[in-house]
Amino acid sequence: MERRKFLNKSASAIVSYMGTLPLISLDTEAEKQALSLKPNSVILFQGDSITEGWRSPEPPNYNFDNAGRESLEYNDSNALGSGYAFIAGSEILRAHPNKKIKIFNKGISGNKVDDLIKRWDKDCINIKPDVLSILIGVNDFWDIITGNSKDAPEKYYEDYSKLLNITVEALPQTKLIICEPFAITGTKAVNESWFPAFNVYRDAARKLAAEFNAIFIPFQSVFDKAVSKAAGSYWCYDGVHPSIPGSNLMARAWLKAVKL
Repeated sequence: MERRKFLNKSASAIVSYMGTLPLISLDTEAEKQALSLKPNSVILFQGDSITEGWRSPEPPNYNFDNAGRESLEYNDSNALGSGYAFIAGSEILRAHPNKKIKIFNKGISGNKVDDLIKRWDKDCINIKPDVLSILIGVNDFWDIITGNSKDAPEKYYEDYSKLLNITVEALPQTKLIICEPFAITGTKAVNESWFPAFNVYRDAARKLAAEFNAIFIPFQSVFDKAVSKAAGSYWCYDGVHPSIPGSNLMARAWLKAVKL
């Protein structure tokens, strides 16, 4: 009961805080138009375990020819994992065989926004992506409800804004895709106590997408529609980590951001 009171109080606090921000229209051209991928485009997926998708943190040392590739850090099943980043990436590579597109996945399990900031130079700026996709927020919230963090909810918005400002300053031509953090109730890890407090993190991501002229991927609504066809655990094992069909749903939603 005390945790529920804390979450409701935190949600009210950040809603009030967000209300002090300038109102920005979400109906932007960036959200309406899919990105055209140019030859030699570099696409980077960033985030936590949902993006990581059980990828190998280090490129494997294959004992056979690497098909002329200069690196196994991109366009490789080990490097891309087995989640939505792999599915979306494989479809892009299929659709554009002559564009020499490079697709990286640098998601790391357990990461929060401040973790991304700490490794951003190495795992983003140095890669110089033309398209940068970020999905982050579940751990920022999860650590609060489990008592592992005493951060105020508004820290998510503040840290995320800092991260994006670092990015646009270093990579002004990079196209941004901000993915909505999501959670499915009635599953192993997610119950009704997550809401409405978790909505604050979703709203913050949406506001930041508008503020930074990024494409916004509404993953929560994608899964909300899916649970009308099958139980939440069918799409996400524990409510946040997608299953095979859940990853496919995410990839389909994400691919609307680019022209195939």
